[in-house]
Amino acid sequence: MVGRQQQIEDFYINKGYNLGKLRKVLEKDKEYQDLLEEKKRKLTKQFKVTSSEKKKYVLTTDADFDILNKCKQLEKLKLSKDDRIVINLIKTQLEDDWRTPLINYLNKLLKKHKR
Repeated sequence: MVGRQQQIEDFYINKGYNLGKLRKVLEKDKEYQDLLEEKKRKLTKQFKVTSSEKKKYVLTTDADFDILNKCKQLEKLKLSKDDRIVINLIKTQLEDDWRTPLINYLNKLLKKHKR
């Protein structure tokens, strides 16, 4: 069964909205935003997201919460230095400005291999 959130999205898609325009119209749809907020509250509680994580990361999809949860589980394990770097890089992809940390990491790799 299709959820109400999906029904609202489908309604706007059928009206011809897509990509950026779809996002803008959904941001203005009160019912959609209320459903999104309720879902976010449930997932935040389910995955035990801290207040600092809520501020730092853009957690808008189930996959975002799943990625953060898996990273937190891995951080509790004894990982190699390289694995920790990868986990930190993955977490930066949940940030609003995910490009800057990615560029910084790529610059470090380029610098390392140009020696």
